[in-house]
Amino acid sequence: MSVFPLWAWVGFTALIVGLLVLDLLVLARGEREISFRRATVLSGFWIGLALLFGVVVFLVAGPERGGEYFTGYIVEKSLSVDNVFVFALIFSYFAVPSRYQYRVLLWGIVGALVLRGFFIAIGAELLERYGWMVYVFGAFLIYTGIRMALHRDTEVHPERNPVLRLVRRVVPMTEDFRGDRFFVRHSGKLMATPLFAVIIMIGTTDVVFAVDSIPAIFSITSSVFVVWSTNAFAVLGLRPLYFMLAGMIDRFVYLSLGLSVVLVFVGAKFFYSGLFDAKVPIWVSLPFIATVVAVSIAASLFKTRGGGPT
Repeated sequence: MSVFPLWAWVGFTALIVGLLVLDLLVLARGEREISFRRATVLSGFWIGLALLFGVVVFLVAGPERGGEYFTGYIVEKSLSVDNVFVFALIFSYFAVPSRYQYRVLLWGIVGALVLRGFFIAIGAELLERYGWMVYVFGAFLIYTGIRMALHRDTEVHPERNPVLRLVRRVVPMTEDFRGDRFFVRHSGKLMATPLFAVIIMIGTTDVVFAVDSIPAIFSITSSVFVVWSTNAFAVLGLRPLYFMLAGMIDRFVYLSLGLSVVLVFVGAKFFYSGLFDAKVPIWVSLPFIATVVAVSIAASLFKTRGGGPT
C-alpha cells in the first residue's frame, strides 16, 4: 500500500515532533495574542513547508505519488477551513481570551493529530481487508457532499457535544480561567480549568471533520504515508489559518458548495475504482479539485466584496 521506506516515516515523524516541540517551547509560551500579520507569516510557513515536502515526495516516489500528495493536500487544506469556523464558535462559547487561544489550539491539535492517526490506520486496514469498503466510503462521501450543499447554514452547538458533557460530569472543573493553566489545585483538590474543556472540544470536533476528510484522501491515494503526511500538514496549519480567517470566515459563502462538489467527486472516484478496477488519473483529479476550490473562494470574495454579501 505504500512505496515509502522506514526512513521516510522516521524522518517525517521526527520533523513533525521537532516542529511541535519548537512551537511549544518558543511560540506558545506565555500569554500572547497573534496578530493577522504574524498569522499570515506562520500560515505561509506551513503551506510552504507542505509544498516543499510535496516536491520531496515527487522526487523520491515519482510523479504519480507526488501528484497524489498535492491533490490530497489541496483537499485536506480546503476541508480544514470548516474547522476554523467551529474553532471560532468554541472560543466564543467558552469566552476564551485571545491571548490564550494559540496555546490552547496547539494542544488541541496535538490531540487531533493522534486521533487522526488512529482513524487513518483503521481506514487503511478496512480498505486493505474488505474490497467492498470502497462503495461504503464512496456512498458516505457522496451523501456528505449532497448534505453539505443542501444544509449550508446548519448551526453548530458546542454545548450539545456529548464528550463535553461527559468531561463536565466526571472531571471537577473551575468556574473561571486560571491564567493559561489547564489544571490547578483548589482546596487541596486537583481541578481542570475551562481551557482543558476547550482542548477536548477542539480535538473531538476535529474527529467529526476527519470522518469526511480521511475517506476523501483515500479516494485519491492508497499510500498511507501520503494520507498521513497531508493530514498532518493540514492540521498543523490550522492554528495560523484560524487567526488569519476567524474574522472573515463569513465571507466564504460559496466554499461549502465547492467542498460539496469535491466530496461528491471523490466519492464517485471510489465507485469508479470499484466498478472498473481502475483509478481516475491524477492529472484529472488535481486540476478539477484545484479549480473547484479556487472558483468557490474567488466567487465568495467577489460576492462579499465591500465587507458583506451583495
